[in-house]
Amino acid sequence: MPLAELVPGFVRSGKVRDIFALDDARLLLVASDRISAFDVVLPTAIPDKGRVLTGISRHWFTQTAAAGIMPNHLLSTDVATLPGDYGVAAAELRGRSMICRRADVLPVELIVRGYLAGSGWKDYGRSGAVCGIPLPAGLRESDRLPEPIFTPSTKADVGHDENISFDQMVALVGAPRAEEARAKALELYKFAASRAEPAGIILADTKFEFGIVAGGDAAADAGQMILIDEVLTPDSSRFWDASTYEPGRAQDSFDKQYVRDYLETLDWGKTYPGPELPQQVVDGTRARYVEAFGRITGGSFERYLAQDVVG
Repeated sequence: MPLAELVPGFVRSGKVRDIFALDDARLLLVASDRISAFDVVLPTAIPDKGRVLTGISRHWFTQTAAAGIMPNHLLSTDVATLPGDYGVAAAELRGRSMICRRADVLPVELIVRGYLAGSGWKDYGRSGAVCGIPLPAGLRESDRLPEPIFTPSTKADVGHDENISFDQMVALVGAPRAEEARAKALELYKFAASRAEPAGIILADTKFEFGIVAGGDAAADAGQMILIDEVLTPDSSRFWDASTYEPGRAQDSFDKQYVRDYLETLDWGKTYPGPELPQQVVDGTRARYVEAFGRITGGSFERYLAQDVVG
């Protein structure tokens, strides 16, 4: 039975997460094992994927808050503290759930690119720029950029996100918010890239979501910008194996690029419904996600499954 039919407070389902309202101040975010590619949710799930995403997000939420970069929405991951009606799904919720504070979501994806890959590489080949930002001539696929660049896009629960210019972002959220979001996104990327490097992982690019704490007399921090949703996971980031990194080609990765690469071999128009994934691709994807968990958090995924402990 779907989780939304088992427990109360269902709000909506995104491409990966199911959201439930606990009360006026808190939401429950549950990461499913669904996987999307080219903005289409595929019919085949990746076992334990939601737990990998949640464990890695928990790690980064803790690290970035401790570093003083910016606060986030995570309040707890203890499903035992949930209202009694959630007990029927406790086993399913464990390890894939975050109890979070509510926030008004900025209507943009905050993307930072440190390397030339994916749609950025295609854009550069056409125009010598990425999302309108000029880059030096002669760069190769997967080359490191002179400096990380900020390339926002629209947010779409259904259909495709679209790249927008910084000026278009200003029109959506205002100049002060746009400037603050850009600065924080770049700071988060640089922090995470420096932490991933010793683990043998190159953070090629990533996307963040920010929210604004709602107003009200009880909210002393009303209007504050916070980090929300997931952060620096294999779903929201492009992670490369540093030991095999070689500019001039696509890279070995620990993210869902493995799924995208398989899908590119099919005669599929990248529209709903997506194709089923063969078992080999499912197993290979899970293995890459689990390895990313271990390298990034420094802990055992099996221990996380057994004890719900990150690191």
